[in-house]
Amino acid sequence: MNDKLQAWMEKLKSATNLFTHKGTVKSARITYQVFWNLFLLLMTVVILGGAFATGVGAGYFASLVKDEPVRSYDSMKKDIYNYTETSDLYFSKDVYLGKLRTDLEREEVKLDQVSDHLVKAVIATEDEYFYEHKGVVPKAVFRAMFQEVTNSAVQSGGSTLTQQLIKNQILTNEVSFSRKANEILLALRLEKFFSKKEILEAYLNVSTFGRNSSGRNIGGVQAAATGIFGTNAQDLSLPQAAFIAGLPQSPFGYTPFTREGAIKNNLEPGLTRMKTVLKRMYDGGYIDQKQYAEASSYDITKDFIGPKDNPTEKYPYLTVEIEQRAIEVLTKVLAKNDGYSEKDIKNDDNLLYKYKTLASQNLRQNGYEIHTTINKDIYDAMQNAKDKYASYGPDKPEQTVDPETGEKITVMEPVEVGAMLIENKTGKIISFVGGRDHKKQQLNHATNAIRQNGSTMKPLLVYAPAIDLGVASPGSVMPDVALRLAPGLNRPWPLNYSLTYNGLVSMRYALTWSYNVPAVKLYKDILSYRPAEYLEKMGFTSLTKGDFEQLATSIGSMDNGVTVEENTNAFTTFANGGKFIDAYLIDKIVDKNGEVVYQHKVEPVDVFKPQTAFLTLDMMRDVMTKGTAAGVNSQLKFRSDWAAKTGTGVDFYDSWFVGTNPSVTFGLWMGYDTPKSLDKNSYTRRTNNLTALLINAAYDIDPELVDPKENFEMPTGIVKRSYCAVSGLLPSAACSNAGLVESDYFNAEDVPTKVDDSLIAGNFVQIGDKKYLALDSTPAEFSQRGLILNPEFIERMVGKNFNNASQLIPKRARWANILVPDAKMVDNGKRPDSVMLIASGNNLTWGPSNDKDVIGYRVYKGSSRTASIKSGSKLTLTATDGSYYVTAVDIAGNESAPSNRIDIGNVAEPENVTESE
Repeated sequence: MNDKLQAWMEKLKSATNLFTHKGTVKSARITYQVFWNLFLLLMTVVILGGAFATGVGAGYFASLVKDEPVRSYDSMKKDIYNYTETSDLYFSKDVYLGKLRTDLEREEVKLDQVSDHLVKAVIATEDEYFYEHKGVVPKAVFRAMFQEVTNSAVQSGGSTLTQQLIKNQILTNEVSFSRKANEILLALRLEKFFSKKEILEAYLNVSTFGRNSSGRNIGGVQAAATGIFGTNAQDLSLPQAAFIAGLPQSPFGYTPFTREGAIKNNLEPGLTRMKTVLKRMYDGGYIDQKQYAEASSYDITKDFIGPKDNPTEKYPYLTVEIEQRAIEVLTKVLAKNDGYSEKDIKNDDNLLYKYKTLASQNLRQNGYEIHTTINKDIYDAMQNAKDKYASYGPDKPEQTVDPETGEKITVMEPVEVGAMLIENKTGKIISFVGGRDHKKQQLNHATNAIRQNGSTMKPLLVYAPAIDLGVASPGSVMPDVALRLAPGLNRPWPLNYSLTYNGLVSMRYALTWSYNVPAVKLYKDILSYRPAEYLEKMGFTSLTKGDFEQLATSIGSMDNGVTVEENTNAFTTFANGGKFIDAYLIDKIVDKNGEVVYQHKVEPVDVFKPQTAFLTLDMMRDVMTKGTAAGVNSQLKFRSDWAAKTGTGVDFYDSWFVGTNPSVTFGLWMGYDTPKSLDKNSYTRRTNNLTALLINAAYDIDPELVDPKENFEMPTGIVKRSYCAVSGLLPSAACSNAGLVESDYFNAEDVPTKVDDSLIAGNFVQIGDKKYLALDSTPAEFSQRGLILNPEFIERMVGKNFNNASQLIPKRARWANILVPDAKMVDNGKRPDSVMLIASGNNLTWGPSNDKDVIGYRVYKGSSRTASIKSGSKLTLTATDGSYYVTAVDIAGNESAPSNRIDIGNVAEPENVTESE
């Protein structure tokens, strides 16, 4: 042992001597210095190379982002939260209607209103280091870049939620290093300005999630939750949350619905993606083994909801109308905010286009609430009534061009309908009917169809303006005769729809039965006052210069026409005491912050005096109770104080009813889209029936609105006065004796002051069923006392050239004894022919004379006249014993030769028969 130890010690000493030997030490020192210098050189090269590479990389990065502006907090906030959110539509009383039609449905939601399951699922799937990183995960970026450069088959992605938010809201989907560099820079800046909660909330509202159960595109987790599972985002179950969290990677690949809203045949991609999300949640510790197992085996397909009613499909006329009106309203609001007036944008097409485009974009992107005046229940009831009505009339053929082939084809065109219900005092459009079937005809016949309004024009343009101007009153008398009122037309115009004339009638009576001639003549009398200006004040928007000048405008024949809304709205002027209140449908628009950006204001326009409005209403009451609208009144379920007017367009193209009571005004039009005649024998009945049906439908929903308890109130300044029905002036003794005195309401300022001078006393005779003025030589026994129209009065009424004054006399009993000056029978200059007398027992009979001027017959017994019988009476006499004969007497008093002689009973002795004087 000692020997071995001694040997080891010797070797150690020898080795020590080697390292301590001067030569050895010198050699080692030289070697060390060489290696040390080489190491230092290598480190220098590495450091310098790294610095160079870093510099080059930094320079390259700087060159990529050199055009990206330095964004402020406010700028980034505006961009991040500027995600498209669909506007919501509401009926009146905040009843939800649905979303405005758009390519993408979205509904904003706060983070605390999102299920915790969904938040965790999104983080586990899209960004597991979300709460640790500062906007970017370097190793993920390098990995993604390496995969991109090497064109790796595996692309793991390198974007955080923050980066994805930047890409969606500020940048584009462009695939380039420049875009990626900007994305990284902005992500870092976004994390500096915003909290993780704010970033996550924005991401959940921005991401797209495929389609909902109605086939519409959806964005944001709230729209996804309601559109796929029919629940709110905060109420999502674990498997539902996992399914939604998996959608953003491939929204239209994983969505369970087709664009038609049907369930896809192959749901496997979406189901597999859901299980992937659940696995990542489990791996990340967000759920335990039991939750993972239960959620993975859950049949999520049973939670998919069926298609929901699309408001555009269920309420097509309404949603389109709301959109159009909301754009109009918001156009003015946006322009006003920039300092432009309504007049500015109306007179500048470029400005109008600019703000109209902005308004349309804002409505689809900014999540407004659009509140309307439409009563949902009344609207639904009126649509149901319209759909159930089966008597519109026949479809008629119409030639058109096939848009695909360009060939002419024949289609069957149905009778269309447009209707409107307006609340008088506010102008609220309570309901409307846009047409029979939106799928076949998209034109809204209540708001956009311009048609001739027929006789519904008369109270608006003729009678109310004439009353307002002090030219006429309800008791004013007008001629309904064959006048030639159209310049250059060599025949009577206008014609009444019945093609008959009714003589002298009051304005009230003419309106009740809708006679055309009195309306046109009165309109001609006031045309110099430009009465069409009244229509402008009442909201008529399609008037032309011709409408101000043409007489046909007075009976509703216009160059263009009027909509149902405008016509109905105009009639509310009477119910509002002469003030026009413009009808409206958009009540208010609220932005997503709850601020009211638009609130409708009622701004009445003075049109008629209150007295004028009442007098016109009172006349139209008769239209409803006993005139052309009585067919509506008889079918209503209630009795309100209605005033109405019907109308028929030229050639029966249009059929109208407009009626108003103290609460609401209702208007209805029926006709073909391409003007064609309605069934002449039934169109009035069809219109009246549908009108009653729709009004009753509204009444069933809201009786207090449709059937107010109050009546129209008579304003001060209205008096009731008697007048002569012949002239409209104060009654004369002759008029009173003839029983032709009537009474009516007048504006106290316009009561008649002159006494009637239309009648002259005189004698007349009757020949057949006609009456003629008696001549001086006419025997008194055959004439009777009567009244004759004063020639001066006739000239004032119909002018000098009218040659059929007998048309002025109405065919009514109380006018029986009124004649006209030209009711004359000219003596033919000869004695009448004799007649043949016949006896039957004691009864004597004879036939009428062949002469047309015979006014009666004298019966003689012996040589004495025993009876005088007027022409037109029964030509018979019961005789006693004696010898009889008969003579005929003409209007000039000439007497015919005696008839044959008839003896009755015992005749004492023959008597000589001589010709009577």
